[in-house]
Amino acid sequence: MESTTSPLDPETINRMVLEGFPGSRNRCVEVGSDYAVAHLTASDADLRPGGYISGPTQFSLADAVLWYLVFGAIGRMEPMALTSELSIRFLRPAIGTELWARATLDIAGRRNVVGSVRVWTVDETKPCSVAQGTYALPHQPTPMP
Repeated sequence: MESTTSPLDPETINRMVLEGFPGSRNRCVEVGSDYAVAHLTASDADLRPGGYISGPTQFSLADAVLWYLVFGAIGRMEPMALTSELSIRFLRPAIGTELWARATLDIAGRRNVVGSVRVWTVDETKPCSVAQGTYALPHQPTPMP
């Protein structure tokens, strides 16, 4: 089946991620044409002293939710969409074990998708970090199994 005909919903995305990246714990929760939401339950390895979720863990979830956003923006799963640029700013400690991220579309072009991300633990209006990134799209869609 070609990626252009794959159904686009969180369950299908999560199945593809688990098959291709079995170590990933990031999960797509929602996906639309201009947004995506992801979730991660932090493990002890993700926590710093004081119960803070580490910066690399937040960065990983921000990157994942942008990847899911790409799927929504282009209307298909594209495993070979690659991070071209991603920057993050840490605003406040991420305390707890439940980490959420929402990516919103800034622009989708023929070769790139740009989005912004808010990462939070309890209250989406009080992000612990914000990120902005660009994904590069392959010249041709990747065939899906």
